[in-house]
Amino acid sequence: MNNVNLFDLTGKVALVTGASRGIGESVAKVLAQYGAHVIVSSRKIEACQIVVDDIIKAGGSAQAIACHIGDMDQIESIFAAITEQHGKLDILVNNAAANPYFGHIIDTDLIAFQKTVDVNIRGYFFMSTKGAKLMKDSGGGSIINVASVNGVIPGDFQGIYSITKAAVISMTQAFAKECAQFNIRVNALLPGGTDTKFASALVDNPAILKQMMYHVPMKRVAQPDEMAGTVLYLASNASSYTTGTAINVDGGYLIG
Repeated sequence: MNNVNLFDLTGKVALVTGASRGIGESVAKVLAQYGAHVIVSSRKIEACQIVVDDIIKAGGSAQAIACHIGDMDQIESIFAAITEQHGKLDILVNNAAANPYFGHIIDTDLIAFQKTVDVNIRGYFFMSTKGAKLMKDSGGGSIINVASVNGVIPGDFQGIYSITKAAVISMTQAFAKECAQFNIRVNALLPGGTDTKFASALVDNPAILKQMMYHVPMKRVAQPDEMAGTVLYLASNASSYTTGTAINVDGGYLIG
């Protein structure tokens, strides 16, 4: 294996959900930088197009397709578009997530519960089934699920979110086990505290941040760009014998 080409994604088609900002945006830009044609997706097409414009300006290849993964019709629609326009999918990064409720677990209402489950479990599951079918037809691929360290140790006042992220870790293993025969690898990224708009309720609260940092040996939160290298590894031939894993990118939180 030529080390120079280990991370080369030339000719690959990648779909990144929740890619209009934060971790998803960083991942989309790095995959494009290494040669993939990146489909930038989130609920709002305008925000996706800004990321696409940045990628194209930097010499990469990308397009925007809106998709709310909590809506089954929109999942059907985006895969119909990918099939029609590209006829294949090589890389799927399930990154879009919902975390509408921050509070004590016993006060979780049905609406917050349902929204979190619909996006973080049902959405990831059916994005993966449809992605895997396309990958199977073209000889294989890589699915990367963005889970969370909260899937291992539940976050304070993030009960249902943490439960869904634990499900994503289990889902990753189940898909990896059954899809290996189709040359499809399935792995998970477990980010720790990351400075994104999504996590602002945590990183912008001094009391919560101080408590978090007590458990993080590196004593800081991550930047979104610090997640993209692990996804690149999992998307590329560098990880050709890696499947069913959950890689912690957490500054040591889970050992802290």
